[in-house]
Amino acid sequence: MASELTSPNPDAEPSGRTAKAPLSPTTVGLLFGLMAYGLWGTFPLFFALLSSVPPIEVVAHRVIWSLVFLAVLLTATRSWGALREALRDRRAVGLLTVAAVFLSINWVTYVYSVWSNQVVEASLGYFINPLVSVALGVLALKERLRPLQWTAVGIALIAVVELTVAYGAIPWIALILAFSFGTYGLLKKLVGFGAIPSLTIETAVLSPIAVVLLLTLEGTGAAIFVQGGLGISILLILLGPVTAIPLLAFGAAATRIPLSMLGLIQYITPIAIFIFGITVFHDEMQPGRWIGFILVWIALVVFTIDALRNSRSSSAPVAEAIEAV
Repeated sequence: MASELTSPNPDAEPSGRTAKAPLSPTTVGLLFGLMAYGLWGTFPLFFALLSSVPPIEVVAHRVIWSLVFLAVLLTATRSWGALREALRDRRAVGLLTVAAVFLSINWVTYVYSVWSNQVVEASLGYFINPLVSVALGVLALKERLRPLQWTAVGIALIAVVELTVAYGAIPWIALILAFSFGTYGLLKKLVGFGAIPSLTIETAVLSPIAVVLLLTLEGTGAAIFVQGGLGISILLILLGPVTAIPLLAFGAAATRIPLSMLGLIQYITPIAIFIFGITVFHDEMQPGRWIGFILVWIALVVFTIDALRNSRSSSAPVAEAIEAV
């Protein structure tokens, strides 16, 4: 008996170290979300390198090379069976098809914002996006807004009106980005599939259109893929992993953590884009635009306070994620 009590445990780690408990699904989702929004925040720098390529051609290459990259991932992770199983769910495929449409709208608009040097307005779209997600929850899911949420949405509407006056036109780039990605996130949440199969279906839906577009551009001699030189060709091919990796991370996060938590960490992207827009792309910020942005930020502060007050499980996963990083 004594020997049993004093004998070392064969399952124990050496040097007295105890095995760490595996990360919870919520923490894993939070880490994926941080990865996705962090990478998206640096996108203006990458797409600025493709300023000589028309936005529609950039998006077509994003679709094609993302599909190629995903096919490699499916093979490497032996997930073709999961894809076939996902394709049997007609409702999910239908939702992903609609999601693909909104994703393509978002891509074209975003690339156009960088191409036309309107990066700050693009950041505005992603600042508004959390409030759009709340509004979509009311319209699509019949959710009820709390008083602070109504306050945040009201302030955001005032900000949009003020920015419309300041710009002299409706900030359509910001609104399209906000509503297209908000709808995309809602649809991804409703589907709940694995990140790789769902994104593969989305890009596969868009790929025939992308192929036709690229063949048309090649036929008319307007394509930049070869004529732009080796550097441009490599950058266009890299659109596959550059596009797919943060989207896969976002899909993994959306199925693991609440939308409220996803809404909090997504501020990383617009903050980074806004900073790049002012410092790198030198977008002009007139006083009227500053007022509009400040109103949006006030709305986000109100929204964040409400989300933190009504979230019971945010603090523990955040602490665990920080330790994991």
